[in-house]
Amino acid sequence: MTKYTLGVDYGTDSVRTVLVDASNGKEISHSVFYYPRWKAGKYCDPAGNRFRQHPLDYLEGIEKTINETIAKAPQGIAENIVAISVDTTGSTPVAVDKNGTPLALLPEFAENPNAMFVLWKDHTATSEAEEINVLARSWGGVDYTKFEGGIYSSEWFWAKVLHVLREDAAVRKAAWSWVEHCDWIPALLTGISNPTELKRSRCAAGHKAMWHAQFDGLPSEEFLQKLDPVLAGLRSRLYVDTYTCEVKAGNLSAEWAKRLGLSENVSVGVGSFDAHIGALGGEIKPYFLSKIMGTSTCDILIAPSEEVGDKFVKGICGQVDGSVLPGMLGLEAGQSAFGDVYAWFKSLLLGPTEALINRTSKLDAAGKAELIEEISDNMIAWLTTEAEKIEIGSTGIVALDWLNGRRTPDANQLLRGAILGLNLGSDAPGIFRSLVEATAFGSKKIIDRFMEEGIPIEGIIALGGVAKKSPFVMQVVADVINKPILVARSEQACALGSAMAAAVVGGIYPTITAAQQAMGSGFETEYTPIASNAEKYQKLFEQYSRIGDMIEKETMKK
Repeated sequence: MTKYTLGVDYGTDSVRTVLVDASNGKEISHSVFYYPRWKAGKYCDPAGNRFRQHPLDYLEGIEKTINETIAKAPQGIAENIVAISVDTTGSTPVAVDKNGTPLALLPEFAENPNAMFVLWKDHTATSEAEEINVLARSWGGVDYTKFEGGIYSSEWFWAKVLHVLREDAAVRKAAWSWVEHCDWIPALLTGISNPTELKRSRCAAGHKAMWHAQFDGLPSEEFLQKLDPVLAGLRSRLYVDTYTCEVKAGNLSAEWAKRLGLSENVSVGVGSFDAHIGALGGEIKPYFLSKIMGTSTCDILIAPSEEVGDKFVKGICGQVDGSVLPGMLGLEAGQSAFGDVYAWFKSLLLGPTEALINRTSKLDAAGKAELIEEISDNMIAWLTTEAEKIEIGSTGIVALDWLNGRRTPDANQLLRGAILGLNLGSDAPGIFRSLVEATAFGSKKIIDRFMEEGIPIEGIIALGGVAKKSPFVMQVVADVINKPILVARSEQACALGSAMAAAVVGGIYPTITAAQQAMGSGFETEYTPIASNAEKYQKLFEQYSRIGDMIEKETMKK
């Protein structure tokens, strides 16, 4: 009898669930839920780099998408669903009470952003991250950042926790522990409420919380208290052990089995981060760089631990045994903004247009709304068409892609983007092209760093919305990095990766590799670099690098 698994993928804007035939990886049905509070802009302050998400968006999303996905499937399939696995963005931690309840689900904290999940792209903790970096190098003990690329980021667990505890006395008093989003959902589904009993993700702990077996877990109590006394005792209320994605977290609780219309015999896997599990869905293999290309990028590479040895790759987002594929070292890098750069430019152009349309008396309200929607829907497509006509380097415009800071190489969230070389002839398509090129140059910086550190890149696999939807962007990236790029066929590589992990959790396959071989969907496109373009882009890349050095020096003087 055919068995099925559910993969649940929590992204920045939405959660999606896919129902997969475990024998071949074929998608049976799926559902997507856009977070209503997030979509309304609640609890966020983009100008202040604060991005928070309410746990109700996550709760409503998983219940709705799983129920809809099952409802869309042929009758009788639900009885043969054996396992669920979940991936999320990260680091996205939340303060919880002794019962494991996120504080925002308590009446007194329902509207407090500090009691909500601190989204991966929240950069309110830049000063805390710098304090961690300074202390790690100066306190006289272990440098806990050495497996994190040597630079701790404001996007990660400890910086965020420290910032919130310092900023909000009420949250500090009520917060008994802290839980990553990818750990909270499996605990919720299995009915595990005690924060010290749930199975924590190796992926999240190793890449974002400075966990390592060499340290006997998390950074020492002495280090954390030197960082700030507000952290005293927290380590003992977190975790020591961590688990990889093929491990079972438990079975569906009676409550959630009823809410989802499933059996209590359904297994639930340990959670993981979206990019790492997406790399599995995209059939990653050793020394192939998997690029999840969406609002940001997350670049994942796996390599045999014995081949990397004691080498520490500088300026990346960590190297963790088993964070992607059990038995392999997982190395992570990425860009803090990729598709978000294009979305920013679209909003920049659309803002005045929308305001002026709303002021006109020539159209009624419905006409105004229809026109604004039409312009919004077609803005990027028009910019792309016009930008494609521009010869490489002809505008003289060069941009920096650090609009949301720099994740790697060498995390620095204080950095800002720039556009140079403008003149009175500069136009929107020319600027848009420079922004696309800037994001490609950022990708090349990451690849160059891996290779400079002695980690070969034998191939590139691209996943995500940008990879699937923009041939223009993908060809520019291929030309800039001067390497072919394979695009995974799956529309939902992250959710498929979770479904693969679930197939191991549910006992269908003995290993993740076996699940990949049976359930992988292959590749749909290959972008090959154009030699003449690559030569032109090399000169622009050198200019981008010089401008970046200048901007960074000026920024750090402030």
